[in-house]
Amino acid sequence: MVGMEAATEETLVKPEAVVGSFSDETAHLYYRFYVGTRVGDKYVCVVVKVVSDDAFVLTAYLTDKTKKGTQIWPNET
Repeated sequence: MVGMEAATEETLVKPEAVVGSFSDETAHLYYRFYVGTRVGDKYVCVVVKVVSDDAFVLTAYLTDKTKKGTQIWPNET
């Protein structure tokens, strides 16, 4: 993720989707698609842990597709 700092920040500020993790109910996965990364067209996924009145980034990575989970945003109700 070296050189992807701006994309990581943009993913947190303007995500295309936010999904709740199946394996950790306190983790939210923020996704945004980018064309032309060093390894091709990929989603940036930023995993954020949300506990009490705090939140922090656990990790960020590139992926081909979003994971299944509870869709948090956009809300489709």
